[in-house]
Amino acid sequence: MIRLTEFARGGGCAAKMKQKDLVQVLAQVDDCTTYPDVIVDRDHGDDAAVVGGTGPSALVLTADVIAPIVDDPEAFGAIAATNAMSDVWAMGGTPRFAIALAFFPDEQLPLEVLSAVLRGGAAAAARAGVAVVGGHTVRDPELKYGLSVTGEVDPAAVLSNRTARAGQAVVLTKALGTGVLSQAIKKQVATGDEIAAAIASMTTLNQGGLAVGRRFGVTACTDVTGFGLLGHLRNLLRGSGLAATVELDALPALPGVRRHLAAGLLPGGSRANREFVAPLVQVDAPGGDETEALHALATDAQTSGGLLLCLPDGAAAEAVAALRELGLPAARVASLRAPAAGEPAGAMRLTR
Repeated sequence: MIRLTEFARGGGCAAKMKQKDLVQVLAQVDDCTTYPDVIVDRDHGDDAAVVGGTGPSALVLTADVIAPIVDDPEAFGAIAATNAMSDVWAMGGTPRFAIALAFFPDEQLPLEVLSAVLRGGAAAAARAGVAVVGGHTVRDPELKYGLSVTGEVDPAAVLSNRTARAGQAVVLTKALGTGVLSQAIKKQVATGDEIAAAIASMTTLNQGGLAVGRRFGVTACTDVTGFGLLGHLRNLLRGSGLAATVELDALPALPGVRRHLAAGLLPGGSRANREFVAPLVQVDAPGGDETEALHALATDAQTSGGLLLCLPDGAAAEAVAALRELGLPAARVASLRAPAAGEPAGAMRLTR
């Protein structure tokens, strides 16, 4: 059997550029604030751009390409497509159309593998009501695949990193640990059940999570991908001028993740995430292996992770219950607050 993970230096969103390096690079690139139709740009690390359309709806624009995180080609295609479409739901929008982007080592893999990847991506898009209307392929020594997605959203209903409020609760809709499991898969130490659970999570659309968030008054949202829960929460907090208290014991984990963490399996991207957010993090919890494992889980680089929904504190329990009725292992994982004296926006206190 062809193992796609052998053709990737880093799997899934763990192969993204380090958040520290990306922040440094973008600081040297001119912004686009002079364009009058731009509603949400890249300034606060939002998941997608939002620009004015020709009618009453605004357009949501995003692109996401990843390397294989699993060995099955169709599953990889479905994961990559689900991951790309998630950016639109994270902005409160509805994905409509997509362009496929494929980078393929045609001298090392048979074309049937590319066909399977594209089929998997198209099937995931179809489940979301998204038409894949074209694409672009490039010969490349490393296999990569993803989508450029266009969606729509009511300009008054945009969810971004700038619209969270002090006193809100933060609800996570999916379990964590896909970065850890990607290492276990690559090293062939993941069990069949663990792989199946990871694929099921990564191919679950965030469409339902957004709908529940809308029912319970969500005002801000982001999805949890390559920068880990704390990295994406950091962007949301800085955009909204807030700080947070994160409840480590509330973090849901995929099957097998704790076992593989204990064995030291953690992608380089996850380690870089922890290093980047370290100046903003205060650990107010007992030391020891359990706290260390939970801290690692909170910075693990996710692929096609869940949404972080910022909603009224009093609605959090009902929202979690509604998400669990959909089969999502949702949990309230943090509380938002104004920064204390001397505390920067983006500060995170980790408790147990």
